Amino acid sequence: MSSRHRGLLVFVIGLITLLPFPTAGAAAPSEARLKNAYRFERDNWIYVHLQGSPSAIGFQHGYLLAQEIKGALDAMKTRTLHDTHRDWNFYRTTSEKVLWPHIEEEYRQELQGIADGVKAAGVQADLWDIVTLNSTEEVPDYYVPWLDEKEHTANAPSLHSPGNCSALVATGSYTKDHKIVIAHNNWTGVYQGARWNIIFDIVPQKGYRILMDGYPGVITSNDDFGVNASGIMITETTITQFHGYDPNGIPEFVRSRKAMQYATSIDEYTKIMVDGNNGGYANDWLIGDNKTGEIAQLELGLKHWKLYRTKDGYFHGSNWAKDPDVIKDDTTFDPTNMASSPNARKVRWEQLAEQNKGKIDVQMAERFLEDHFDTYQNKEEANERTLCGHVETSSRGIPEWDWAPYYPGGAVQGKAMDSAMAKSMSFYARRGHPCGADFLADDFLKKHPEYEWERSVLPDMKAGPWSLFKTGEKK
Repeated sequence: MSSRHRGLLVFVIGLITLLPFPTAGAAAPSEARLKNAYRFERDNWIYVHLQGSPSAIGFQHGYLLAQEIKGALDAMKTRTLHDTHRDWNFYRTTSEKVLWPHIEEEYRQELQGIADGVKAAGVQADLWDIVTLNSTEEVPDYYVPWLDEKEHTANAPSLHSPGNCSALVATGSYTKDHKIVIAHNNWTGVYQGARWNIIFDIVPQKGYRILMDGYPGVITSNDDFGVNASGIMITETTITQFHGYDPNGIPEFVRSRKAMQYATSIDEYTKIMVDGNNGGYANDWLIGDNKTGEIAQLELGLKHWKLYRTKDGYFHGSNWAKDPDVIKDDTTFDPTNMASSPNARKVRWEQLAEQNKGKIDVQMAERFLEDHFDTYQNKEEANERTLCGHVETSSRGIPEWDWAPYYPGGAVQGKAMDSAMAKSMSFYARRGHPCGADFLADDFLKKHPEYEWERSVLPDMKAGPWSLFKTGEKK
């Protein structure tokens, strides 16, 4: 082959890789449904731009991320069967009978669009698979234990709500420019966290443009870090050992997406989250309004909720509840056990915020997310008590979440943003452990064969650099 022909071949192959091509055997979708949508990859992230009607946004999402959605479904099927002892048909039926009646039409269309897009790309999944994937943070850990208790299920497994994430939002005299800084790292099992690698840039027909991180196939961020074009900055941390569920409420993944898309103020965000609250995926929501410089913490239990707000101070989260009524009536969490992961990280957030008062900016927030100081042992050690969590190194695990010793999980990515970045709709993000350490599945499983059941869905999780992402970005 001549050099000229080789060059032409390389050019054609390169052009093909830029196109949203279906998998083998799939029918090419109409060009109209993919108009203005695209994806590219950088620094271990997949950036996806979605635009149009709810069904169009859904179709673009499903088509462009079809293989990633297949991987996410496989991981969820493996995890839910192992942890909850209930098969996939149970979850599909729950999605149809319990969740679907409480999903409003806009998001029904988007979910159906995702299912249509996945199918067009040659992946076998339908609407109930997609709705189930969206419920991954609320049905296995909230609805199932509620149902087990209600039905007195024999030999029910021990199930406690998870404790995902560490986060900080600060403003006023605590930050370098006296404006808002918000930061978050996501805590999950590696089987899930290694797949939590999407940057969504969404331009909906109604509501505000959204930039958020997210999980393939899910219409909300799910670890809830993002900003909308109205200047509302959002993140959250999960309330540990929460119990209770209202099957007649609105699914959390619908309320959190709607709030991100439509809220123009802290009050509006709170109203959307509280109205129809089903108790699923119960969180402390950290909110910033870039228009006013005000920040807030919405602690959303099922029986109780409370909103704290300030223009000069900080709020932080590491999976503990703050309101005494929420602690007493909505959880079984022990706030006095300072050896627990949530309480040790709570102490560390307070140390860092007070020690660095007046100096906090995005770069410092990134360092916070990388932190390995264990406040209970009073020493540096990457483990389950540190902001950059490494439960895979801990002989203690995290019993409050049913994470056994050396559970393959912890902080799986980090994000940070300030007011200037929120105005331009951008943020920094880092894949993998925020400290930069890699998780290598084969090496881990050789040391801990008790987790061999995860092998088929446990990928490597390699850390990338801190990278800037913004709306409208292209490769």
